[in-house]
Amino acid sequence: MTLRPVGPEHAEGLYELVRDPEVRRLTGSHGEFDFEGARRWCASRAQHADRLDLAIMTGDGYAGEVVLNALDPANLSCNLRIALIGPRAFGRGYGTEAIELVLGHAFGTTPLHRIELEVYAFNDRARHVYKKIGFVEEGVKRDSLLWGGTWHDCVIMAILRPGWQARSGSLA
Repeated sequence: MTLRPVGPEHAEGLYELVRDPEVRRLTGSHGEFDFEGARRWCASRAQHADRLDLAIMTGDGYAGEVVLNALDPANLSCNLRIALIGPRAFGRGYGTEAIELVLGHAFGTTPLHRIELEVYAFNDRARHVYKKIGFVEEGVKRDSLLWGGTWHDCVIMAILRPGWQARSGSLA
């Protein structure tokens, strides 16, 4: 598995990802996307200095994306989000590896102190992975997603530089 800056060549994979019903449920994505919108989105990622959009690539091609965004330079923090393309990428360790690589980059080459994320409470697989990597549950946004007529909570999780350093053995 490798991470590559998102570019126009990833539009087809992103379009497949955002159309997958299970991925849409796990990410709470209600919006509709067309291929041209996915192409424009992928083509514009390099123009943003306040975020890092990376394609997760495997021997089978595009497997998803991992993103650092919502940069808060004054507080040395940002958000992390990840989406895998679905059943062909789920359960293979790609998400764990991608997040660990991004955390190594973020904490090893930038002054970031905090990286946070949000995950829906029903996504036990993702919550398990985040905890294994070192993210800590900090709170709950109650009834933040209405999906299929049912309300779902959103769990806020974060990892801090000292926690990452202790876990990774890094002095960065």
